[in-house]
Amino acid sequence: MIGYTCKYAPVELLDGFGADPELINEEAEDFEYVQDLMHMNMCGSIKALVESVHKRGIRELLMVNCCDGTRRVCDVLREQTDFLFLMDLPHAVNGCSREHLADEIRRLCSAYAAYSGQIFQLDRFLQAFLQPEDEPAEDYIGVLGARVGDGLREQLSDLVPLPVWDRTCCRIRGLEPPDDQLVQTWKEAEKTGKCPNGLPEGLAEWYADRLMSQVPCMRMEDITGRKALLNDPHLKGIIYHTVKFCDYYGFEYEALRKDTHLPMIKIETDFTMQSEGQLSTRIGGFVESMGLRKERKVTMKKGGKYFAGIDSGSTTTNIAVLDASGNLVDSAVVRTGAKAQKGAQKALDALQHVNPEEISLIFATGYGRMNISFADDDITEITCHARGARSLQPGIHTIIDIGGQDNKAIRLDDSGEVVNFAMNDKCAAGTGRFLENMAKVLEISLDEISTAGLDWQEDLTISSMCTVFAESEVVSLIADNKQIPDIVHGLDKSVAAKTMTLVHRTGGKGPYMMTGGGARNIGVVRCIEDLVGEKIYVSENPDLCGAIGAALFAKDAAE
Repeated sequence: MIGYTCKYAPVELLDGFGADPELINEEAEDFEYVQDLMHMNMCGSIKALVESVHKRGIRELLMVNCCDGTRRVCDVLREQTDFLFLMDLPHAVNGCSREHLADEIRRLCSAYAAYSGQIFQLDRFLQAFLQPEDEPAEDYIGVLGARVGDGLREQLSDLVPLPVWDRTCCRIRGLEPPDDQLVQTWKEAEKTGKCPNGLPEGLAEWYADRLMSQVPCMRMEDITGRKALLNDPHLKGIIYHTVKFCDYYGFEYEALRKDTHLPMIKIETDFTMQSEGQLSTRIGGFVESMGLRKERKVTMKKGGKYFAGIDSGSTTTNIAVLDASGNLVDSAVVRTGAKAQKGAQKALDALQHVNPEEISLIFATGYGRMNISFADDDITEITCHARGARSLQPGIHTIIDIGGQDNKAIRLDDSGEVVNFAMNDKCAAGTGRFLENMAKVLEISLDEISTAGLDWQEDLTISSMCTVFAESEVVSLIADNKQIPDIVHGLDKSVAAKTMTLVHRTGGKGPYMMTGGGARNIGVVRCIEDLVGEKIYVSENPDLCGAIGAALFAKDAAE
């Protein structure tokens, strides 16, 4: 087997030698092996490739010098492989570029023939061609942008009710086979011995033209051909994928965000399968905003007269119980602990006024929503917060949710439907966990840190957005004898600034509402109010907003 990664790789040529080309496209469990070989800021797909080669014992590789990362792979793996060929790919599509690529094809042919001892066979080369995949005949969600790993593609298919078609680089590879006249010409050349470098005369030029005629990747100078990816009436939405520390596709996303009328969400991965909970929330919220949520058939419990919503978060699990009129009759907030199921059961057991046996339906939301066995259905916290917020304060247009490990900004239209939302990436800066850590550093409680910054005198600034570096700044300020109220005010401003980036990304507008445990931090609320220029509504129980929304959906299902 010889591995390859790029759609411009001439893999049909390798088939002509009897090789077995295989696309290497799996995520890495970790980067334990590669961390000593490459800089940590190298593209995740490149690091995952090195991990795959090492763990699978791959001895042959065909690489294309699309970027600096692929060249670095060759530097790292050259001594660990038996055959490693780096093909030079032109970035322009013209006569000179095609001729240069034809020369590279001939060079690969000579190199692999010398290595393998095999002779190129035209029939095997022709049999390797696959017709380009037909456009789907039904509505689908397209995955665009940078290459998507096999695991992520499967996960997206599980999360999205419509078919998911991967239209990223390597998955839209398809070359039309040569016509009969060309085939006959090449066969005549074989018979007469006109095969320089082992290839029939003219084959390399034709092959180079076919490779360069594919839908271009973002590394090409002329990318207008990529518009073909959007010109399909069955394309109903776009999941745009980028790889951490790779900038090429970020430019296309920004252009599409301004120009396309299609619903679109951006996700970024490091080519591992970490943070699946956050991914499921983002994709779930996206498809729910399109009205595509899969409805479960639920069975009401006999004799039940209440409806419950359980919000299973990373830090706390919140439960809200409503009566048939939609009034809140009971609630509880408990620590989630290590397991979502146990946290949900603990919340259920903590109810004071309602017997769980009287609950007719239970809907779950939050990160742990799909891991609660006794829940009758689950809905993302994006949708549930929107529903809960509108029930608590009609007219709200933007929800700012500060949770234990993530922040969200959710923008609603006049009818309360989700128009747009944004979440923080895999970073604790600006979250409840951030404030909890800072309280420990300052040796004060969470209740104290929520109000301490209101009495500030000196306007300090915590410049770092990173939790670890911000902690170092706080320690330095303590050493400089700065007052705790001034330090806390600096932290409040830092959280507010981080949160407002999400608000701006959604196009947030008033009236505003804050939810989640972070809404109990009065200092943070005041700083965000200063930035938005208006009063922010905070309910009596801001932690329960998502749970109330889930309970309302349960009540709807019953009705």
